[in-house]
Amino acid sequence: MSVAHILGFPRVGAQRELKFALEKYWQGEIDQAKLRSIAKAVEEDGWRAQADLDLLTVGDFTFYDHILDTSVLLGVIPPRFNHPKGEKVSLDTLFRIARGRAPSGEDAPASEMTKWFDTNYHYIVPEIEKGQVFKLSSDRLFETVKRAKGFSSQAVKAVITGPLTWLKLASVKGEQFSKLELVPALTTAYKEILIQLEASGADWIQIDEPILVLDLCDKWRAAFKAVYQELAKISDKLILTTYFDELADNLETIVELPVAGLHIDAIRGDLANVVNQWPGDKILSVGIVDGRNIWANNLAQSLTTLTPLAEKWEGQLWVGSSCSLLHSPVDLNAEEKLDTEIKSWLAFGIQKIAEIKTLTLGVTDGRSAIEEALTKSNNIHASRETSTRIHNLAVAQRVAAIKAGDDQRETAFTKRSQIQANKFNLPLFPTTTIGSFPQTHEIRQIRRKYRLGEIDKQQYHEGIYDQIRYAISEQEKLGLDVLVHGEAERNDMVEYFGENLDGFAFTQFGWVQSYGSRCVKPPIIYGDVSRPKGITIDWIKFAQSLTDKPVKGMLTGPVTILSWSFPRDDESDQTSAFQIALALRDEVHDLEQAGVAIIQIDEPAIRELLPLRRERQADYLAWAEKAFRLSSSGVKAETQIHTHMCYSNFNEIIKSIANLDADVITIETSRSDMKLLNVFREFKYPNDIGPGVYDIHSPRIPTVTEIETLIEHATQYLPKEQLWINPDCGLKTRGWDEVRAALKNVVTATKSLRQRYQKAL
Repeated sequence: MSVAHILGFPRVGAQRELKFALEKYWQGEIDQAKLRSIAKAVEEDGWRAQADLDLLTVGDFTFYDHILDTSVLLGVIPPRFNHPKGEKVSLDTLFRIARGRAPSGEDAPASEMTKWFDTNYHYIVPEIEKGQVFKLSSDRLFETVKRAKGFSSQAVKAVITGPLTWLKLASVKGEQFSKLELVPALTTAYKEILIQLEASGADWIQIDEPILVLDLCDKWRAAFKAVYQELAKISDKLILTTYFDELADNLETIVELPVAGLHIDAIRGDLANVVNQWPGDKILSVGIVDGRNIWANNLAQSLTTLTPLAEKWEGQLWVGSSCSLLHSPVDLNAEEKLDTEIKSWLAFGIQKIAEIKTLTLGVTDGRSAIEEALTKSNNIHASRETSTRIHNLAVAQRVAAIKAGDDQRETAFTKRSQIQANKFNLPLFPTTTIGSFPQTHEIRQIRRKYRLGEIDKQQYHEGIYDQIRYAISEQEKLGLDVLVHGEAERNDMVEYFGENLDGFAFTQFGWVQSYGSRCVKPPIIYGDVSRPKGITIDWIKFAQSLTDKPVKGMLTGPVTILSWSFPRDDESDQTSAFQIALALRDEVHDLEQAGVAIIQIDEPAIRELLPLRRERQADYLAWAEKAFRLSSSGVKAETQIHTHMCYSNFNEIIKSIANLDADVITIETSRSDMKLLNVFREFKYPNDIGPGVYDIHSPRIPTVTEIETLIEHATQYLPKEQLWINPDCGLKTRGWDEVRAALKNVVTATKSLRQRYQKAL
C-alpha cells in the first residue's frame, strides 16, 4: 500500500487564532498559560485535519518560526539576550530574539530576518560564532511527539530542520570562519535529537534539507555524506526531504546517503531524474500536490504519474504535498463569497489533504476506486480551460506590441538627478518613510463599515481623508522632507491593487503566514490583468494639496504583485508580470499628469522570485528588470522614481537592481547591521539609495546614537550625497506612539549629522 502524508500544515489557525493570541500576549492582555492553551488548540486542529492520512505530521507548529525553533532547540542564543548557559530557553527569550521585545527580559536588537528560499515566508537567521557550542535547550519537540502519540492511532512523523540547512542559513558573527568547522559538534547535537525523538515515540523523522536544491560546492556535498553516515547510526527512520526546485547535480550525493527514504517536490523538482536513480528498495515520497499554490490538482494526470512509480516502489511509495502547506490557506469551504466558478478551480490546505488521500487510494486500489473524484476533477479542469473569463484579447495584443525602448527613460540618471535636485531642493540626507503609517482601529473600522454598507462612499472618503490629514500633519511636525499619504485606504499593498485590477479574485479567509503573527491574504490571479480605471490618483492629489512638501505617489511593483499573489499555472510568470506592468504604467502616467512629482514603485519581492539555480537566474532577472522599467519609464526627467526592497539578500543581484534605473532605492539594512552595504565596496551604485535605519518589525525605539552610527556607517560605503534616510519598511504594523518616537529620533540624528558634515566643509 502507498502511504498518504503532508510535510506540514498551516500553523496560525483557520481564523488566525494564534496571531491574535500572540499579539494579545505581547500587549499584556493574556498570560502565557492562555497563549499556550490557544496554541495547543491550533496545533491539534491541524492534527485533526490529517485524520484521514496514514501519517500524522508533527513538530511543524511554531510560536514564531521553525528555524528559530531549531536554534532554540540547539541552544544557539545570541549573547545579547543574556540567556543563562545550560538552562532551557524560555518562550519570552524566543520572542525577544524574533522581535527584540517580550513581556519579560530586557529589550535587545532582534535577530536578522530574511526570506525562506523563494517564498514570502520570513525566517529568523541563526547567529553562530567560531567554536559555537550546541546544547539541547528545549523539550517542546519531544513533548509534542509524546502528546501526538496519545492523540491519534496514526504513525507519527516528526519534522525537524536538517543540520546542514540550518547551518547554511546561519550568519557568522564576530571572527570569520568556515561554517563547516561546526559540522562535527552540530552532528553530535543532532544525534542527541534523534535519540530523544525515538525515545519519545516518533515512528518516522522527516528531516528537511531544502538546501539540496541549491548550487552546492563539493565541500558541502561531502558534509552531507559525513553527517548522514553518523545520523544513520542512530535512526533508520529518516526521510530526507527536499522541495522548491530540482536536485540536479546533488542527486548523485543524495543517492549514496544511508537514509530510509527521500521526498521530492514533483511540482518544481526533477522527478524523472530521481525516478531513474533512486533505489527501488528505499521509500520514495512524491510531492504531487502543490503546497504553494491554490489550483485544484489534476487528479488524472497525477495518477498517471504515480501509477508506474507504485509498481517500482511497491509498498514504498509515499504520496504527499510538494512542500509544507504553511504556504496555503487552511480551508476553501470557509469561502462563502468567492465566485462559484473560480472557487471550483481551487484547493486550500484541507482540500489538498483530500486530494492526497484520493490519489493514494487510486494508486493502491486502482482508478475505479476513485472514478467519481476523477470525473469531477476532469470537469473542473475542462471548465477552467474553456472559461471566457480568463483571456482578454486587448491585453494580449498590448503585451505583444511592447517594443524596444518602451522600458527606458529618455534621459540618463546623471542628467535627471540634476534636474530633480533643482526642482526639489532637498537637504543633505533627505528624510522620508517607505509609505504606510499605522493601520489603527479607527482606520479598520472605517473600511469595515464601508464594506458592510453602514456608511456610503462619500462618508468613507471623508473618513479616509481625515486619516490622510492626520498623517500629513504628523510628518510635518516631525520635520520629514518627503512625505507620504499613509495608505489608510489600503488593506494590503498587493490585495489593494488586485481589487482595482481586472483578472484578480479575492478570499475572505485565505490567510497565509508571512512571519510571526503577520499574515497576508494573497489575491488570486485567474485571468489576464488590466486596469479599468485610476487607482491611487485622488488620494495622492488630496494629500499633496495639504502641504508644500513633496508627497510620494505609492504603488506596488509588477513583480511584487505577481509574487505575493497566487499566480496562474496556465501562463508564464513573465507574461503576467508584463500585463501588470502595463496596467501600472497607466497609473504612473495618470499620477504624473495629476502633478505628483515623486512616485515610488515598491519591489520587495524582486529577489524573492529569483530562481534557486544559477543557470536560470539571468533569464528571470532580464524580464523582471524589464517589467519594472515598463511600469516606471514613461515619465519626464523631472519626475523622480523611487523603489523599495526589504528582508532579502540583495547583494548577489545588485547589478540588476541598478538596471532598474530607479532614481532612489530604499532598502532594509538596520536589522542586518548594514551588512547589505558590503557590496558597495566593489560595486559603484549609480543612483541614490536609502539604507534603512529603523527596524520597523521590532517594537524597540532606536536611539539617536544608534541611528547616527548607522548613517555614518553607510557613508563609509556610499557618497553622502547619494544617501537618503528612512525606516527599513512601511509602518503599518506599528503604533503611532512608537512611530512618533522613532521618527523623531531619525530626524534628530539626521539634522545632527547634517550640521556636522556642513561644518566639516
